[in-house]
Amino acid sequence: MTFNSIEFLIFYPIVLLGYFASKRMPARIGENFRWLFLLITSYFFYMYYQPTLIVLILFTTVVSWISSLVIQKLNGRIETEQLTGAALVSVKRKKKLCITITLLTSLGVLFFFKYFNFLSESVLGIAGAITGNEYDFALNLMLPVGISFYTFQTLSYAIDVYRGDIKTERHFGYYALFVSFFPQLVAGPIERPDNLLPQLRVPPPVHAADVSYGLKKMLLGFFKKIVVADLISVYVNAIYNELDTFGADNPVPALGVVIATVLFAAQIYCDFSGYTDIAIGCSRIMGIRLMKNFEHPYMAQTIKEFWNRWHLSLSTWFRDYLYFPLGGSRCSRIKYYRNVMIVFLVSGLWHGAAWTYVIWGALHGVFQVVGHLTIKTRDRMWNALHINPKTSPLVRVLRMLGTFILVDFAWLLFRANTTGDMVTMLKALVTPASWNIPVSEVLNTMGLTLPAILTVIFSVLTLNLFDRYVRHGDECDGSEVMVRRGVHVTLTWIVALGWMLLLSMGLSSTFIYFQF
Repeated sequence: MTFNSIEFLIFYPIVLLGYFASKRMPARIGENFRWLFLLITSYFFYMYYQPTLIVLILFTTVVSWISSLVIQKLNGRIETEQLTGAALVSVKRKKKLCITITLLTSLGVLFFFKYFNFLSESVLGIAGAITGNEYDFALNLMLPVGISFYTFQTLSYAIDVYRGDIKTERHFGYYALFVSFFPQLVAGPIERPDNLLPQLRVPPPVHAADVSYGLKKMLLGFFKKIVVADLISVYVNAIYNELDTFGADNPVPALGVVIATVLFAAQIYCDFSGYTDIAIGCSRIMGIRLMKNFEHPYMAQTIKEFWNRWHLSLSTWFRDYLYFPLGGSRCSRIKYYRNVMIVFLVSGLWHGAAWTYVIWGALHGVFQVVGHLTIKTRDRMWNALHINPKTSPLVRVLRMLGTFILVDFAWLLFRANTTGDMVTMLKALVTPASWNIPVSEVLNTMGLTLPAILTVIFSVLTLNLFDRYVRHGDECDGSEVMVRRGVHVTLTWIVALGWMLLLSMGLSSTFIYFQF
């Protein structure tokens, strides 16, 4: 089930009715009803379009839960029995065996369904290039929605128990609910057990401010998705999905590639952050606070800062469970650069089973390495110019623009349907003939008529106003008023909601990150 569907508009109120009804029941009965009700509805949410694939969630949930119970027991032996020598070595070996089983099963399922065809096609392609023969071996596998997200949640739980950072959840129902909690099940945020599990066990009190903020956050997410992302996707697809319509006499318009890529930057941000806004809003109405996933990423002044603002739940996951175990930055410079490249290559592969994603991840790794290598050179340049880059408004703007250009160039690689398409568009950017196409012809090719351009501009401006009156509620507690009352606030809501309803006719599509 998707958030932007009629089914969800029926499903969610039913969930709320059951959830709040449980709070009025006797404590023990309400507690048991609540976790079971949420678990059943979460599984129903996932099974609505892919019922058989619920087996994968159950499998990874059961394996990681049992392994963690054993690990917790072994941790207890180490703490209470003060083991030494061979006995301590034996217990530690058993712990490693349990975490290895969890890693192999969870990552094995992820690899098989998401990467098997990619790996086999890559290997057979290399073999074909060497032998001159064509090989074809691929399985007709359906990619389970959200598999990358819930797999990472089970892994973080098992690793945290292994490290002794958290105690294992002995109640299988609560742990299964942690893995499958419907708002963030299929596209995040990737929640940590120490944040979400306690809230599922003992639901926080729900204040009127929580409901107010949650509703506004959901509406903001729907606005981002339906009005901005789906609207812009039409013009992005006019270039990226139509490259085969261009030829020698009709070259790919370089300006069209630039415009489509800039628009895609807005599309993917509004699409993905829109989903997480809806997820955060859904949970907040129930009093449950999910972690923040975006912090105005296109305002970043460096690539490193961009990744401290973009997809925070994934960035911090890779930091804590891959980058730090590799050694982080507390090692030689060469190893530090190796660690950065490994993290971004894995991040690229996590996003999709295609070389375009791997190249995109590698490019961001290169950006990070080059940025670190040139820190002293840039500092000397600013000193020579007697400019403090942290306080100069002009420098801040230039750095934001430069970072956006780098990020946007990388989005071109990310969005390209194939490596062939990627090469075609890169060639267009350096081909004079592709730049000689009149602007009016490029805009006409993309369908960007004057009314369409004005619609996009108005939608983005309305979004900025809409976001302004919602984002401040993030830090508010239950007793605070979420937004200031006034005519201008009311008008913003009326315009935003009216515009969303007007443009929602026929525009809604699946969220981009569902495929990851």
